[in-house]
Amino acid sequence: MGRSKKGRDISGWIVVDKPAGVTSTSVVGKVRWAMGAKKAGHAGTLDPAATGVLAVALGEATKTVPYVTDALKCYRFVVTLGAATNTDDAEGTVIETSALRPSDAEIAAALGAFRGDIQQVPPQFSAVKVDGERAYDIARDGEVMELEARPLWVERLDMIARPDPDHVELEMVCGKGGYVRAIARDLGRALGCLGHVQWLRREWSGPFEASAGLSLEELDRLAHTPELDARMLPLEYGLADLPELSATAEGAVRLRHGNPGMVIARDVEFGEEAWASFEGRAVAVGRYMGGELHPSRVFNT
Repeated sequence: MGRSKKGRDISGWIVVDKPAGVTSTSVVGKVRWAMGAKKAGHAGTLDPAATGVLAVALGEATKTVPYVTDALKCYRFVVTLGAATNTDDAEGTVIETSALRPSDAEIAAALGAFRGDIQQVPPQFSAVKVDGERAYDIARDGEVMELEARPLWVERLDMIARPDPDHVELEMVCGKGGYVRAIARDLGRALGCLGHVQWLRREWSGPFEASAGLSLEELDRLAHTPELDARMLPLEYGLADLPELSATAEGAVRLRHGNPGMVIARDVEFGEEAWASFEGRAVAVGRYMGGELHPSRVFNT
């Protein structure tokens, strides 16, 4: 028999404002320790050098992580113009430079090509897999790969400030799978001056905002206290982008056992993905099939 995990069976979300210099995995570990939780995971990795919102799911909330990672996210970042690095950010080694500096008008005009449905090639130092290996492991060995372009939806990309000729501050709202470092790299190439990310902050991700996040110092100070428990957001936050259905009492029982259950729906189309609640708690996620929800995920809360 496998050894069971120790910890509390708690379900919900803890939002952290991640500082630079720590990994997303280490933040998850700290949250799990501070909450004494049995199970934890995060909704969307941030590079160690990046800061901002990192939403950590506990217990049954981990089942809602895919709906948060699919949601729109907002990034604010500064691009250093005039230099390309092997990592596409300031952590890497400069591999090429340029004396050219574009005007504000040229930058604003170039941003249009990076809005809407675009194709984006991930950075060489990224977590995408190449023949079963992570790209960053191959890149560390000095090998240059031809990575396939991937689709990305960019809802908004705007110039926020131009503090000096060498830097431009941008804000981007995009869908799942976007690499800000690739935007900086490709923008620099499009402008003919090269570029890389100087710093990066994720302002919000789906329903979660960095401004409401806990610092690591606060996590340490509040660890294992009722005050920290009070900062936990309900599991249902992870379902904010899906329509909510009301389950009947009998329907809730059936849904909790993984069977189709009767629900009361408003403004939900046949076949649409939705979630059902009963007495204020999430019961299941699934497809609305005309009076019933056919569950794909069931919550044991």
